[in-house]
Amino acid sequence: MWIEIDFRDKRPLYEQIASKIEEMILRGVLSKDEALPSVRSLAMELSINPNTIQKAYSTLEAEGLTYSVSGRGSFVADAGGLLPKKREEIFRELDGIMQKAKVIGLTRLELMAYIQGDVKSSPGRTKAKEESDR
Repeated sequence: MWIEIDFRDKRPLYEQIASKIEEMILRGVLSKDEALPSVRSLAMELSINPNTIQKAYSTLEAEGLTYSVSGRGSFVADAGGLLPKKREEIFRELDGIMQKAKVIGLTRLELMAYIQGDVKSSPGRTKAKEESDR
């Protein structure tokens, strides 16, 4: 399994692992009823404590992304209905961001420029301006 741990990431290791597996499920890399690596084998592969892997697997199961079969391991659940839920979650977060942006006077154009990668973090700072400063 291709999971890379970022030790500079502030999130706990189990969250990073759960997030990577969730991403693989949502992208279709891991399909329904596919077995996840055993806790022990993934712990050895990543050189981390098996309890960390177990916590990641428990998190995924609590979110409905996986299920476990006693004595057989963890498997990918049917995530077909999950993508629309995730999209809705992102749109709710964007609504909140839009409201915050509106309060401080950011325009829709500024937000779009940022989303498209034309603006870094400071308003009015475009890639073209940064390149001309070099």
